[in-house]
Amino acid sequence: MALKLLIGFVALAVLLAAATLWTAARREAQAERSHPPEGRVVEVDGHKVHYVMRGSGPDLVLIHGASGSLRDWSFAAIDRLSRDYRVIAFDRPGLGYTPRLDADGASLREQAALLAAAADRLGAERPIVLGQSYGGAVALAWAVHQPERVSALVLLAAASHPWDTPLPRFYKLTSGPLAPVLVPLLTAWVPDRVVEDAIAEVFEPQAPPPGYAEHIGAGLTLRRDSLRENALQRAGLLGEIEELHKQYPRLTLPIEAVHGSADTTVGLPIHSAPLARRVHAARLTILPGIGHAPQHVASAEMDAAIARAATRAGLR
Repeated sequence: MALKLLIGFVALAVLLAAATLWTAARREAQAERSHPPEGRVVEVDGHKVHYVMRGSGPDLVLIHGASGSLRDWSFAAIDRLSRDYRVIAFDRPGLGYTPRLDADGASLREQAALLAAAADRLGAERPIVLGQSYGGAVALAWAVHQPERVSALVLLAAASHPWDTPLPRFYKLTSGPLAPVLVPLLTAWVPDRVVEDAIAEVFEPQAPPPGYAEHIGAGLTLRRDSLRENALQRAGLLGEIEELHKQYPRLTLPIEAVHGSADTTVGLPIHSAPLARRVHAARLTILPGIGHAPQHVASAEMDAAIARAATRAGLR
């Protein structure tokens, strides 16, 4: 009897694993059909980087945050900003349609080096670099490690300084040893509305613009490689920032930081406020009552910060 039960349990586990892998692959294919690449690919040392480039004028690179893609920018910002700048929006490694760099999770420095080289390949030798949230940390790593390849920074709700709260359980699980089991289960069985609810939480106390969640495509975020890479990047972020922030005082390029006072994802007092105090070239604009997505709910203020950065860098 015990042997029969064991055989039955093993058979059930195999069936569940097969169903999970099949469903995960099917959902990934559906997500990529419904939300295909919007741009082109540039290669850097054999590694493909997906980008959208549009407009003319001073070069402006846009770097998206965690769990996202360049679709965050193509929702509205690229069309608007391309009237005054040559806009280049990248998918960061492992997200959107830029493949992962390796299995360990790309560091801030590795991501900055890849995107800086990709921008250079596209003729943007010293662009203004704008990063939102996690993308702001990538932008800071770009300026710290390759200052000759950037003319100014614009930081939106950017993660910049160490914090003392623990890594959320979701990221602990999806970056840890159980990830090979958990990640396919999430891809296969978690409904898209879970991602859409998470988007709504990020925007609070504002609401996402109509059509934003549909444009972003929850299914892209739920792909196995994207879930795993995003979790590894997020798990390593604090340790990387603990080292990176020690080098901020030597930054001399123009920095425009924009941060909402109601941001509970990346807190203003922990991040942009100390950055403005420590870095002489950093100027902080506080947005009263604004949450973690100023690029959508305070776009005029973001555009003004970009214009100030361009002027300060001598590009206007």
